[in-house]
Amino acid sequence: MKVVVSAVSFSKNEFLVNELKKHFPNSVINSSGKRFSKKELVDYYNGADAIITGLEKINDELLSKLPDLKIISKFGVGLDNIDLEACKKRGISIGWTGGVNKRSVAEMALGFMLMLSRNLYITSNQLKNDNNWNKSGGSLLSGKTVGIIGIGHIGRDLIKLLKPFECKILINDILDVNDFAKKNKLVISSKNDIYKNSDLISIHIPHTKETNMMINKEVFLIMKKNAIIINTSRGNIIDEYALKQALLDNEINGAALDVYSVEPPEDRELLEIPNLVSTPHIGGNAKEAVRSMGMSAISHLINFKNKITKWKN
Repeated sequence: MKVVVSAVSFSKNEFLVNELKKHFPNSVINSSGKRFSKKELVDYYNGADAIITGLEKINDELLSKLPDLKIISKFGVGLDNIDLEACKKRGISIGWTGGVNKRSVAEMALGFMLMLSRNLYITSNQLKNDNNWNKSGGSLLSGKTVGIIGIGHIGRDLIKLLKPFECKILINDILDVNDFAKKNKLVISSKNDIYKNSDLISIHIPHTKETNMMINKEVFLIMKKNAIIINTSRGNIIDEYALKQALLDNEINGAALDVYSVEPPEDRELLEIPNLVSTPHIGGNAKEAVRSMGMSAISHLINFKNKITKWKN
């Protein structure tokens, strides 16, 4: 079985590469760390029976040019970059395990909350860059109202991490989360109520047609002036231009982005805003999470290979 790896973080991890090659010695590894264009992906994946993909866009057009492909194993947790219907139509299996990097992302979201609430990010940069001895210590996270949109693996893990801070937590999800809310003393709320009433908002949803630019100018206008918004999920959920204007006009207190509409981001004016924390899509990349995601991707390929072997015999 020919395995081709495009996921950059997987390919850079010596442990994962060695583990993969124990089972699939002729695997093709993206050792250059290249981010492939659509056209380049066709050539790179050519002849593959199996691929390990990260954030590459796997659509019907691409799949139509990969007749040998039998399984896509996901390095990561989001499946919004893969056309699942196109895979089903072509009989291509999906190897995926949800929640393997949940603690990594949840810890980052909590870290962002503390950095911005307590003024840690701003005052650290002021001291380092301008020798500005700013004694403003911000506000406690404890006791604040936190809105969490998306109560999947990461949203639930963040709620667990927030328990010692005794926050009032407002939640919103498209699925029925009533039992979870009752058990954890959470308040199920509309998105609008979360926007209006939260001191901090953390986004944990996929990027879809429904969520595209969901956080926009109108949302920022109804948020509290002291509000902080955090996105560690997917770019394009937040309208970055509207966010930039909201921060520049002091409509909200601060923001943190780990994901962007274009990666790497190109809007330098946005990135240089003092009360925006911006990181290079590393939420799920704690070393423990990288290993877990990689081993999950490998295990799906092994299981698939074993099923084929059993079927043939």
